Amino acid sequence: MTQFPALDARFLAPIDMERLEAVKPSAHPPRILLLYGSLRARSFSRLLIEEAARILEALGCETRIFDPRDLPLPDATGPDHPKVQELRALSEWSEGQVWCSPERHGAISGIMKAQIDWIPLEIGSVRPTQGKTLAVMQVSGGSQSFNAVNTLRLLGRWMRMITIPNQSSVAMAYKEFGDDDRMKPSSYYERVVDVMEELVKFTLLTRDRAGYLVDRYSERKAEGRIPEHVALGAEAMRHETAD
Repeated sequence: MTQFPALDARFLAPIDMERLEAVKPSAHPPRILLLYGSLRARSFSRLLIEEAARILEALGCETRIFDPRDLPLPDATGPDHPKVQELRALSEWSEGQVWCSPERHGAISGIMKAQIDWIPLEIGSVRPTQGKTLAVMQVSGGSQSFNAVNTLRLLGRWMRMITIPNQSSVAMAYKEFGDDDRMKPSSYYERVVDVMEELVKFTLLTRDRAGYLVDRYSERKAEGRIPEHVALGAEAMRHETAD
């Protein structure tokens, strides 16, 4: 491939259409981890996450909500802390995630960021978030804003997650929940349903293909790992030449 002098053709893999088709789709319910970003007794990000979990369960998912209470600040202790271990195990268990933060000073809360910071890009040979789906939401005390969801999208990309196009931003969240802590009927609620539907669809589409979808040329080259079907093709060509 002389027209690409910077490219090492051994590690360039033609798109394998067969690997984009799941041979045997997983039969278990989609596993979704939900994170929220406030410790208030009546936390609206938690209430929104609980509402999202109900919708996900109605759509056939298995859900887990992580309680960030007692999670230490990043680097204040080692990763063997029980809450850190719990969070990392849930992240590894999940096939998709929902992140919801209140907007604080035009950004996400420190509690939300601490949870994401405790989930590293790599633990040994395991990448706890890469290839998993992600939906982002936020709650605001005032008028509608998108600062928090925009930040969460940036973090999702950094964590190499498949962040779905739709998102939810609930303004004046204190008006959107009744005394029973359930979300009132509104266009905001309908958007949450839209986002959860989309998350489930993207999770089902990608979970059995995630390993192939995030298989990268640069990483194969760094590891000296020639794609299997490229190696098999080269071996077959050698046999034909020998014959």
